Amino acid sequence: MFDSPLSSSAYEILAVAWDADDETLRRAYRLRLRQTHPDTGGDAAQFVLVQRAWELVGDPAARAAYDRGHGFGQTPSFAPEAPAWRPPARPADTRPRARSLGHPGGWRRERYLALMREWAGRGVELADPYDPALVRSAPRELRRLLADALAEEATARIVADLGMGYTVWHDLAADPRDPEAKVDHVVLGPSGLYAVLSEDFGAPVRVRRGELVGDAVAGAPIAGLVACTRAVARTARVRFSGALVVLPDDDVEAPIAELGKVRGLPVAVVSRSALSTVLRRGMTGAREIGGNELFDVRTRLQQTVRFV
Repeated sequence: MFDSPLSSSAYEILAVAWDADDETLRRAYRLRLRQTHPDTGGDAAQFVLVQRAWELVGDPAARAAYDRGHGFGQTPSFAPEAPAWRPPARPADTRPRARSLGHPGGWRRERYLALMREWAGRGVELADPYDPALVRSAPRELRRLLADALAEEATARIVADLGMGYTVWHDLAADPRDPEAKVDHVVLGPSGLYAVLSEDFGAPVRVRRGELVGDAVAGAPIAGLVACTRAVARTARVRFSGALVVLPDDDVEAPIAELGKVRGLPVAVVSRSALSTVLRRGMTGAREIGGNELFDVRTRLQQTVRFV
């Protein structure tokens, strides 16, 4: 909830300065509880955020650990002492993995690094472009690039664990002239062929009239995903079973929300922890793929896809 490069800090949720003393912090917490309590007209999602923020900084030991991990109490040092927002180290796994092609989050990470060096270091090499204080102070556009790259990498790890019966392509170009026009992941398996958008808006979102809405949502993500999916389908001459939007667990109202068809394509919004379930069992109204068709679809994609 507070680990995204885009999310508000615990102090911002409590509407208090990061260096406030304990009593000021406690008063701010009580005030925010009253302001956000649903029984007094407050927002339930904000009420939960306030309680979670207090869990992180209300206790001196917890607060000290939170400050170290999020770069409070220091200026951007560009030093790699406390890197943040990186994929956690994973133990060796000898199980058969899904076949993976392309570099998940690669384009956005490269873009983030180039723009971060330009913004913070005037083109010089930074010791750590992921330094917590540096990331927190960066413009939202930069934090957005990093958040999206991390979201794509998280999805890639989940899909890889589906096993050898699946093939996944990452960062597929829908329009070679526009690197932003891409499909984050295309997943092929026994349950069908799915286009997947990995997102992290840094705040809860909801669905209204077949589209994602929320204070942090810009544009029309679902419409964009469907348009890019149709472009890839035309190029490869394949039929997609459905399209999925994957969001952090804390940012969705339900783990799986099937929206029906958008321009003829079944669409669902799923939490990150529910993604593997959907990809294994499929979606309502989605076409399953098996036998020779599975081989044919894989071959067509292999021969035609381009990566951004």
